[in-house]
Amino acid sequence: MNAFNSLQHSVAATLASAVPESILLTDPDALIRYSNDVSGIRHGRPLLVARPRSTEELSNLMACCHRHGIPAVPQGGLTGLVGGAVASRPEGEIVVSLERMDRIRSVNVIDYAMVVEAGCVLDSAKAAADAAGCLLPIALGSQGSCRIGGNVATNAGGFNVLRYGMTRDLVLGLEVVLADGRVWNGLRTLRKDNRGYDLKQLFIGSEGTLGIVTAAALKLFPRPEQVETAFLAVDSIEAAMQLYARARRQCSDLLSAFELILRPGLEVALRSRADLRDPLQEAHPVYILAEVSATGRIDLRGLMEGFLLDSGDILRDGVIASNRAQADRLWLLREVMVDRQGRGGPYLRSDVSVPISRIAGFVSDALAALARSHPDATPITYGHVGDGNLHLNVIPPEGMAPEAIPAMIHAAEEVLFDILDRHGGSISAEHGIGLVKQAAYLHRVDATTLDLSRRIKDAFDPCHLLSEGRIFNGHAK
Repeated sequence: MNAFNSLQHSVAATLASAVPESILLTDPDALIRYSNDVSGIRHGRPLLVARPRSTEELSNLMACCHRHGIPAVPQGGLTGLVGGAVASRPEGEIVVSLERMDRIRSVNVIDYAMVVEAGCVLDSAKAAADAAGCLLPIALGSQGSCRIGGNVATNAGGFNVLRYGMTRDLVLGLEVVLADGRVWNGLRTLRKDNRGYDLKQLFIGSEGTLGIVTAAALKLFPRPEQVETAFLAVDSIEAAMQLYARARRQCSDLLSAFELILRPGLEVALRSRADLRDPLQEAHPVYILAEVSATGRIDLRGLMEGFLLDSGDILRDGVIASNRAQADRLWLLREVMVDRQGRGGPYLRSDVSVPISRIAGFVSDALAALARSHPDATPITYGHVGDGNLHLNVIPPEGMAPEAIPAMIHAAEEVLFDILDRHGGSISAEHGIGLVKQAAYLHRVDATTLDLSRRIKDAFDPCHLLSEGRIFNGHAK
């Protein structure tokens, strides 16, 4: 028996004294699907995988880990891009998968709230809300596989942030198992509660470093009865930003999406699937995928048409979907673009944000800098205009030697982050820091922020057993 197998056997025996052995996976073949996220960069080998079925089982599991010094990392749908949910510690780490804790506990149409377990797939939660005539507005490209706990742990954004806010804005309460096994029950649907510190906010976006979210109470909204979707073309990003400012005034709070897509991204989608067609007659450098939605007696079509008519000085072309099927085809262009942009290989996936007023300047400067440093690479630019969140990705040149790609990705990222710093942006808008962005984060974070962050970590996980090494390393001094 080698050292890994010996340690695995010892850890499994220890945990089996506290939880049913049936929730523990040790078979090497069974562990494979828990070992990689979608980034294709990080490959972790867990000592074992624990799949608790209830908050009580997870509590017992973590209490045992705490007593015996067993490090653990929580895992959702493995749709992250920064290696935060895969095992990585060389001395061995167990994975705690929430996939079995996937119940929808309640949907209340008076409170406009639902309580969902952390392992529930986002699409399933959205379908349950829809069945009750409500909308859960978190909307992500990965919603068919990402899970609610991961959405909370990374403070996920998505297409609807412009109107409804990030996940942080939609969480009313949480249930969390702490690193020592205690359960913090903050699972309330109160809209107003000013009793002391708002502890739930510490767990949202903490990337699993402070506790394991087991359930969330989420805000719901009336399900839109009308949706109008338009695919629009303009000459420049500056023009797109002028159009956005006008849309915010004329469409007001009914504007739910305003997505920026540069021509190279659209061409990726059109090349990838023969059944996709360019929605417009001619090619344009910049496109906007805009959507407005409403309930009640509102002439939404008239609102969209009036906005576009008033924007004739900015628009070069455009089309409004005549039905939901056509709207879905327009959104499919964006979905396929994201899925196919890397040609199946590794590439730089950026997830950055800048002040909305700096979007045009940032993209212009970044593309110019990348053209100088990596003229043979292909930048793909798209993002959520309404919250300043951009994905400026860089695809290696075709034929580049595989061993040269990691260095090229790192160099392109440094160029991009340097421009980002000049525009007062953030290196992570949605996916967090995890392992992949830790060096870049530590290079930029100020000493006071880092010290306070480490003190919070020490308070919640003094033994540093839970997702240790994500975001930063070490205790406060």
